[in-house]
Amino acid sequence: MKDNTYHRILRIASLVCALALVFESGLVYKSTAVISANAHLYLANAVGMSASVQPTELNRLTADLAAREHDLAAREAALTERNISIGLSDGSSSNDKATFVLAAILFILLVLILLNYALDYLRLKEERPPRTV
Repeated sequence: MKDNTYHRILRIASLVCALALVFESGLVYKSTAVISANAHLYLANAVGMSASVQPTELNRLTADLAAREHDLAAREAALTERNISIGLSDGSSSNDKATFVLAAILFILLVLILLNYALDYLRLKEERPPRTV
């Protein structure tokens, strides 16, 4: 009974992973890949933090300096990006990573299922008494 439950859990997990992979990759409908990419962005942007302090002259100068440093870093990043000529698409790299991870998980689950069935077959073959003719 325990082995049957384990097989059932592996089959269900692989089916769920396969369905998530089809949804994530946009294999059936391209809109599901867009929905998935937007969900990734939404979850990434949902985590945030805010704090406030009393405004003073030092705080204002520090904020101005931080804004200028941020602007300089953004310009350097843009210049580096132009020099390297990296063509980035609209969020598909995140979607590609998730698709790759789901495909790897599905592959591992399928290997576990095949290994489980092979080991069960070998165990039953050893337990079965040889037939005499």
